[in-house]
Amino acid sequence: MDDIQPTTDAGQAYGSAAHAGALAPGAAAPIASRPTGLAMKRRGPVAVWLGLPLITLGIYQLVWYYKIHKELQEFDRRRVLSPAGSVLVMIFLSWTLIAPLISYHNTGKAIANAQRAAGLPVTCSPAASTWLAFVFGLNIWYMQRQLNLVADAYPSATPGTEVLLAA
Repeated sequence: MDDIQPTTDAGQAYGSAAHAGALAPGAAAPIASRPTGLAMKRRGPVAVWLGLPLITLGIYQLVWYYKIHKELQEFDRRRVLSPAGSVLVMIFLSWTLIAPLISYHNTGKAIANAQRAAGLPVTCSPAASTWLAFVFGLNIWYMQRQLNLVADAYPSATPGTEVLLAA
């Protein structure tokens, strides 16, 4: 019987460059592709905050809340958001007062993450997104203004077209 000796070749060991699919010497390294997302829609902050909710007796605010969460999800697919869950919190748990405030805070964080992904300085404050709800519901106006900064970062992109993310 032949004795089989284990090889000590570094190219055969697990976790080595050869096992991980490294390139041959002299081959060009692959270029890491930048993440992409779908461009967001620019909306009028005053129309979103005051005009359309008055005309639709508050229904538009729920539609808007769903749409921005869906756009945030599509803009940066690395982040997981639940557009329907956010709206359901507003519909069924708004009486608790705490649940909508937490939802506004999380939306402010999602907008800040979108600004970061667009390569913009982060100007959206989750705290302002929360506490401006107590001042005539100005948090809606504030959040839409912050979202418009993300939309304006891609001036030639129409809503729903693919854009490159900066980070």
